Amino acid sequence: MVGSVDRDRCVLLTGPMGAGKSRVGRALAKSLGWTFVDTDAEVERAARMKIAEIFAREGETGFRERERAVLEALPARQCVVALGGGAVVAAGNRRVLGEKGRLVWLDARPETLVERIGEAAERPLLAGLGRGARIAKLTALRDARAAAYGTAELRVETDVRSVEEVCAVILAALANGAAG
Repeated sequence: MVGSVDRDRCVLLTGPMGAGKSRVGRALAKSLGWTFVDTDAEVERAARMKIAEIFAREGETGFRERERAVLEALPARQCVVALGGGAVVAAGNRRVLGEKGRLVWLDARPETLVERIGEAAERPLLAGLGRGARIAKLTALRDARAAAYGTAELRVETDVRSVEEVCAVILAALANGAAG
């Protein structure tokens, strides 16, 4: 698989918070021998503040501007990228990402996401919400972002799969050309 220019393109993991993008991304990158990049972590590093602080100071618009700069700076070869949950919403971002690599949608039911996320104190879009309200918010976010997520070349449900199983599904699809 590695060696072909097309097959060396980055793998970009999208989906809602809690779907497993960071955990799967680290494992997939290790499996491929590639670099792992978490765009939320890159935004925080560049801003020298946590995402919650960026949202508090600059709002979602400020965060999305910072996120866009990180997306534009991504390499286009031999990296696995965990994207922020809303990174693919803007058409301009999808164009940039299309130049960088292959988009894979990690998906899970809102109830699964809430279990994985927990109290979500560090998640600005869920902060202060009770469990039922977090489920409702995640459902609404998923519905609003479904068309953008649906532009991915591959969709993998992560509800009942381990990180290793999700990686195996992605690797098989890449090897078969289903996501390339």
